[in-house]
Amino acid sequence: MFKRFLNFVQRKKIIKLKRRYLILLLIVLILLISLIIIYSLSFATGNKIEYGMTYSHKYAKELGINWQDAFVDLVDDMGIKKFRLMAYWDSLELSKGIYDFTELDWLIRRAEYSNAEVVLVVGRRQPRWPECHQPEWVEDLPRSDQMAEELSMIEATVNHYKQYDNIIAWQVENEPFLSVFGECPKTTDEFYTKKLELVRSLDNRPTIITDSGELSTWKKSANLNPIIGSSIYRYVWNPLYGDFIYPLPPAYYNLKAKLLYKTTQLREVFISELQLEPWTSKPIIDVSLEEQYKSMNMNRFKDSIKYAKRIGFDTIYLWGGEWWYWLKTNHGEDSFWRAAKQLIQ
Repeated sequence: MFKRFLNFVQRKKIIKLKRRYLILLLIVLILLISLIIIYSLSFATGNKIEYGMTYSHKYAKELGINWQDAFVDLVDDMGIKKFRLMAYWDSLELSKGIYDFTELDWLIRRAEYSNAEVVLVVGRRQPRWPECHQPEWVEDLPRSDQMAEELSMIEATVNHYKQYDNIIAWQVENEPFLSVFGECPKTTDEFYTKKLELVRSLDNRPTIITDSGELSTWKKSANLNPIIGSSIYRYVWNPLYGDFIYPLPPAYYNLKAKLLYKTTQLREVFISELQLEPWTSKPIIDVSLEEQYKSMNMNRFKDSIKYAKRIGFDTIYLWGGEWWYWLKTNHGEDSFWRAAKQLIQ
């Protein structure tokens, strides 16, 4: 009987101890969240922000718009002077060892004509779904052969494009450490480092690594490279939880950067993708405008820009120009285009 009583008392003590730990943890979390919110509310930047555009001629084709006309309008009408362009493998090397740089050459030369600078993304993993854009002939090769072919493609691409002076940096793949998103083969950090070192050996312009703003600490990227581009997505969709809004304050990104400035080789962070288009469960062209506007409407558009400004980074590449052009030309809706143009100019 006495033993049972002792056991009872002991269990009570353990339960009380666990409760104390839980209460302490809750207090710490509340204090941390409060500090971030206070910092966010007090955080204001007087820095001049430069705006650019991530532009995918491949995605423009998927929307059924003229990819050249859309790019010319972004340059000449909207006045974009900074672009992030993609060297899609499945567009460059349709047959093994035979390259066609025609379309990407046109884009870079057209940017050069208007004194616009370019960050060129190289590698297998690139912006826009399904993230990895390899040609069909690669997919049946053994994994080791696929890796060798990817390195050959990167080398050929950098060697071809290093002749262009308006290319200011090489982005080596897109969000390479975000394994939870995209239809990509498994890879390793070692192989990514090999690609990064290959690009550096071919040209002395800066390299860039991009990372998820919401789903990453950026630490791995910051340990490898001094410049990071971060995506900012606030209104997303996921098959598990459907539509979702990230509840993170702008200071979340700024504090991450400041911490890494002190603990890694990081010296610059910019926004590589500011989401200003809908995120839907199906391709845009298969979704009604009504559904699209539930994900991205003018209020959310303006709110996202205001939010990004408060983060405090000097450069923001907008994400959604193809969609704005598609609305303007295919649906007579130019409000998003005009709002972006006003922001740029």
